[in-house]
Amino acid sequence: MVGFKNRYMVMEVFLDPNRDLLAVDPIIITQFNVSKAIKDSLLENFGECGLASSLGSFQVKYVNPITKLCIIRASREEYQKVWSATTMVRSIGNCPVLFNLLDLSGSIKACKNASLKCDEMKFEQHKLVVGASLTAEVNQQMQNCLEKIKTLEH
Repeated sequence: MVGFKNRYMVMEVFLDPNRDLLAVDPIIITQFNVSKAIKDSLLENFGECGLASSLGSFQVKYVNPITKLCIIRASREEYQKVWSATTMVRSIGNCPVLFNLLDLSGSIKACKNASLKCDEMKFEQHKLVVGASLTAEVNQQMQNCLEKIKTLEH
């Protein structure tokens, strides 16, 4: 028996490109609001049938609110539809956003490795931008996110 095949996408979320980098984020990226934005885009761009066919294995597996990275799972047959719907998302809430695909993989393990590398590099960049105003709370939150990604399973 052959197992169900999925694709995993590591996506980067860019919040309002016109805002100041040091400004407070206008929205906190969560699994719920990323998932809702993608589902809304699927419905708008592919209709009810396209949404229903994509929902079988669609799931936002991981979101890092600091580095704005997320991992999205979709079935092998529907991942291109989910990917295109994701790139057509223009806002989450009232905040303009853009999605960028960083990695596409057939296994969660390969996706975890790519995401870990990217998360660590983006957090180092975040530390440089924020500088002295980096709090211990943010540092702990980032460590929690890194631990969470290491425990991802199907």
